[in-house]
Amino acid sequence: MFMSDHLTLDAPRRTKDGYMAVRAKAARTGHYAYSGRDVDPSNMHGLRDTTTVNVLRDADQVFAAKAAHSFIGKPITDNHPADSVTSANWKDHARGTIMGAKWEEGGYLAFDLMLTDESAIKAVDSGKRELSNGYSCELEFGDFTAADGTKCLARQANIVGNHIALVDKGRAGPECRIVDAAACDAISPTTLQSIFTDSGERTMKKLTIDGLLVDLADAEAVTAVVAKLQGAAAAAITAKDTAEAALATTTTLSATKDAEIATLKQQVSDAKLTPQQLRDAGKAYALTLDTAKKLAPSLSLADTMDEAAIKKAVVSAKLGDVAKDWTDAQVDVSFATMATATPVTDSVRTVMTNGIVQIGDASARETSSLAKANDHNAWRNASAAA
Repeated sequence: MFMSDHLTLDAPRRTKDGYMAVRAKAARTGHYAYSGRDVDPSNMHGLRDTTTVNVLRDADQVFAAKAAHSFIGKPITDNHPADSVTSANWKDHARGTIMGAKWEEGGYLAFDLMLTDESAIKAVDSGKRELSNGYSCELEFGDFTAADGTKCLARQANIVGNHIALVDKGRAGPECRIVDAAACDAISPTTLQSIFTDSGERTMKKLTIDGLLVDLADAEAVTAVVAKLQGAAAAAITAKDTAEAALATTTTLSATKDAEIATLKQQVSDAKLTPQQLRDAGKAYALTLDTAKKLAPSLSLADTMDEAAIKKAVVSAKLGDVAKDWTDAQVDVSFATMATATPVTDSVRTVMTNGIVQIGDASARETSSLAKANDHNAWRNASAAA
């Protein structure tokens, strides 16, 4: 079974090459709470659906030489990788190396760590202080009791280290820390001194931080100053993020307004009439108004009415409710049809009222024809009279 537990970094030291050589309490005896699904995924022991299962990790297993030595030479990672670190993915995950392991009082196993990756070192400098062991082990199920009397249903055995991960918050708590004052036991004193300075001396024992001269050997003073600076840095980052967000919002609003202004300018430009268009519009309006007065002489037309309103008024006056729901296009067609239609004359009514009216030469020709006919038939008329 693959397990992990968490530890915490203290203020680490940087070498002249930028590496970080530090001591970290990275393993702790005691008991840990896991979900039933973590410890018994196949439910072989009936614990899979249990919310919390206490698992014992006692000193015999944590401080076993085989378990401790299994971590030496293994990689340090930035957060836990999805899979165990192997030769196939080492270069993708390794950010440093575990140099040594040493038992410390209080139930801890300390590791000497050498961080060699700049991004991981910067993460530590920015406050990413906790560690988490990645290891495999066997689980022995049964009734076990921790040193504090806590009952446990399983115990870790045959621990084999795989990696140590830098994490934001750990399982083992803040007591497990990289200790600034502890050197790497896996590196000889001479070598350790040489990687800090060429002369073997630390070049700066006191440092002015935030206006105060701080003795770097005074861990408490350094911790207090660093905490203050970290708080100020966090506040500055928050202020920067707020300012950047406000700037982004302002930039977006400005871009939106620029787009709106450009669009409106183009719309105004497109809507602007040329002199010829103005003349044509005036002619069209005059023609519509003249036609409307001919079609509906008694209709009152206001000066404020445009062509569409004039046409609508005329069509409504002529057709009434038939046209009340017509669209502008239908009104245009109806108005045009009325304007081009030839008036129909009631010829029969005119004839019946006024009689047949002879016009011009037609009447004269009719009178002449009747006279000639009478002359031609005069002898017949005389014989008939005798």
